[in-house]
Amino acid sequence: MLHIFSTPAQSSNIQTTLTKSPKPKIPKEKLTFGTTFTDHIMEVNWTAGGGWEAPKIAPYAPFQIDPAASVLHYALECFEGMKAYRDAEGNVRMFRPMKNMNRFHDSCARLQFPSFDKEEFLRCIEELVRVDSDWIPEGDGYSLYLRPTAISTHPFLGVGPSGSVKLYCMLAPVGPYYPEGFKPTTLLAERRYVRAWPGGTGASKLGANYGPTIQPQVQAAAGGFSQVLWIFGNEDGGEVTEAGTMNFMAFLEKEDGSGRELVTPALDGTILPGVTRDSVLTLAKEWGEFEVSERKITMGEVTRAAEAGRLLECFGCGTAAVVSPIKSISSEGNVVKPLHPSGDEGAGPLTQRVWESITGIQYGKVGRPEWSPVISKPE
Repeated sequence: MLHIFSTPAQSSNIQTTLTKSPKPKIPKEKLTFGTTFTDHIMEVNWTAGGGWEAPKIAPYAPFQIDPAASVLHYALECFEGMKAYRDAEGNVRMFRPMKNMNRFHDSCARLQFPSFDKEEFLRCIEELVRVDSDWIPEGDGYSLYLRPTAISTHPFLGVGPSGSVKLYCMLAPVGPYYPEGFKPTTLLAERRYVRAWPGGTGASKLGANYGPTIQPQVQAAAGGFSQVLWIFGNEDGGEVTEAGTMNFMAFLEKEDGSGRELVTPALDGTILPGVTRDSVLTLAKEWGEFEVSERKITMGEVTRAAEAGRLLECFGCGTAAVVSPIKSISSEGNVVKPLHPSGDEGAGPLTQRVWESITGIQYGKVGRPEWSPVISKPE
């Protein structure tokens, strides 16, 4: 197995070059997602002949890349989305970062990229966050978005394993996803286009998974919908998979009257194993107040539950939003509505509880240090 560093201590020897021209910081209230980037970037390169080079932190700048690089022709690229937070005491925290490293490593393996030491790469990311920690906005809902990325830089117009790879991470300060409170989304159940399929790459966070979703999303937006609800197959209205770029969850009263159930599609290879998804399921199981299921759920089941008044809440979950309450789902001319939320704003009781629980952990308000490790303390 190839490793990203030749010795365990290599990550402590990152070559760091600080910028001589720091960027001006815009007021945090004007931050928009993914448009502002910090002063520095971390990268490490690999070649088939030389292995992994020493990691570097350098001023944020464009890469020089060969026009024949296979990332540009065959979409040999994957990435992660994770966040760092500043708590009330000024500590910098990250949320379950090894979960992201595990998924990132798996995505790289799906592209036949070389293996690397996940813990060492995480230490490099942590060092980058420390270098640019003054970019982390203070306050609830504010954070630093981290984008670890792997691309093939191999200049080869052929479909095959890459001979050169770049891993890097850039940082973006971001504001609250819902600056004025929850705004429930409206979904269009999409059957013409398929996001993922058995044997495909739906379980990996590859850039190639996202580009084809843009056209259906634009079409849905033109029809007045917030997002697409991805449907697969035709059985009983089709299987519900994901909501936009989020994992989908439904909270309902069971048909046999035996209690309530939180349902999300099982990780069958078509579903992205979201870190927030796993966190929601873990917390719900610990609460022990209702059944928690990872199983197939069809649009027919969702519709029948809504018609019978058993569909309590639906929400999407992911890194950017944490949770996104769903107001309605339009499916083949029918509009399916959960009981909560009933208005244009707000979230159902469970969605609100999940939001408060996870954000409480992220900002260190709720004691769960294994999920929210401190990587830097104020001087």
